[in-house]
Amino acid sequence: MTYFQQLDQWSIRHHQRWFVVLRIGLGLSLIIKGIQFTKNAAVLEQLIQQTKMPGNFPWLNTFVPWLHLLGGSLLLAGLFTRLSALVQIPVLVGAVFFVNAKKGVLTGEPDLLFSVIVLLLLFFFLLEGGGPYSLDNGLRTPKK
Repeated sequence: MTYFQQLDQWSIRHHQRWFVVLRIGLGLSLIIKGIQFTKNAAVLEQLIQQTKMPGNFPWLNTFVPWLHLLGGSLLLAGLFTRLSALVQIPVLVGAVFFVNAKKGVLTGEPDLLFSVIVLLLLFFFLLEGGGPYSLDNGLRTPKK
């Protein structure tokens, strides 16, 4: 049994039913953030330009909103949950360390706290998976 199969079996045995509410909330929040970034592309562009990242990344203006929309939808449905969380993690790490952390922790900005909570939930669902009420679980073929 591989490590991923062991992790999956442990996740199935120890998954609480209310984790589904967290997964759905995480998916909805990512979808809403993707919609906000799509409507206010200038704000996202300004945030990216203000970061101290080396190089110019003009493609991030298009990539980040669509990644949030797609990843949030997949997390909401519980389809490819671990992969969706894994793909979202670099974006949220960038949001926490490059965008929001430079404003300062004690400034009272809610964006840093929101980004940290979403990042922690993404790590949680990367390990935990979709759970019993997800399309991941529903599409598994029963083993004979």
